[in-house]
Amino acid sequence: MYSSKLKMERKRIVSGMRTTGRLHLGNLVSTMENWLRFQEEDECFFEIADLHALTDRTDYSEIKDFVINMGIDWLALGIDPHKSTIFVQSNMPEHMELYTLFSMITPVSWLERCPVYKDKTNGNNAIQSLSLGLLSYPVLQAADIAIYKATHVPVGIDQAPHVELTREIIRRFNSFFGEVFSEPQTIMTKTPKLLGTDGRKMSKSYGNVILPSDSIDFLEEKITRMITDPQKIRKNDLGHPDICSVYTLHNFYNSNKEEVADECGKGLRGCVDCKKQAAKEVYNHYSEYREKRKFYTERIGEVYEILNEGTKKARTIARQTLDEVMECMKINY
Repeated sequence: MYSSKLKMERKRIVSGMRTTGRLHLGNLVSTMENWLRFQEEDECFFEIADLHALTDRTDYSEIKDFVINMGIDWLALGIDPHKSTIFVQSNMPEHMELYTLFSMITPVSWLERCPVYKDKTNGNNAIQSLSLGLLSYPVLQAADIAIYKATHVPVGIDQAPHVELTREIIRRFNSFFGEVFSEPQTIMTKTPKLLGTDGRKMSKSYGNVILPSDSIDFLEEKITRMITDPQKIRKNDLGHPDICSVYTLHNFYNSNKEEVADECGKGLRGCVDCKKQAAKEVYNHYSEYREKRKFYTERIGEVYEILNEGTKKARTIARQTLDEVMECMKINY
């Protein structure tokens, strides 16, 4: 009976995205597809993480535009404010308060071992002037999660260590002050292999992204530049779709992907035609998104209202949690 009851309970899911620019296809296949599924079954809190976007940059001039554009993108892609709570991180002072309290009990050594921190501080592209915010941003992430008493956090494999750090911080807090938080479980999301125009991981920092809002002409221009199978020079050369960047687009967006792979492998399909078709498939896939994006772009006031309402709802829960934390820590007067 007890285990059956647990299975029936809705998960409380917390997830977010940094506001570092327009959403690209890599964001959509790795995150948004999962969010759309979660919101149909669970209680979801989706955070526009503008504070996290400040940790590795000094130019904040576009952050405000990124926030509203991210809200528009989410709504256009199908995130429903009647089913999910959408809020802006910087409008939530409770997050910063819990972050401060968590930082008091988090050893620096825990933060220095985080993979993202190591990546940002090593190699040719290492950040030269490190900030405290970059080092401690996993503590803010822990506060983002814990303040809603999340039961589950969906992440890709690269972010899994940060959820584990959240669990460690929560365990340490509970051992000091009492059982305030439960430890969230990690949902390891499937991340389809979708490469950028240069064959590397699709990333704004690489300048190799494809946007769902791109016109068909711009899509064709971008995809035409993509590297295919270097051994397939002519149409009748036998291709290898498994190593072709363009085929990663067919694999996700083309319902006839098996036919594409078969024709490529048998030398019946040329790369030029294959690229044009990939552009067409991507463009058609996001036709409804583009219509909805235009709708919300022309109604910015409604978008702000949705974000404000979501923030109010989130703050109510966050405030209750923070009051409980202050009570347990004996620092409320």
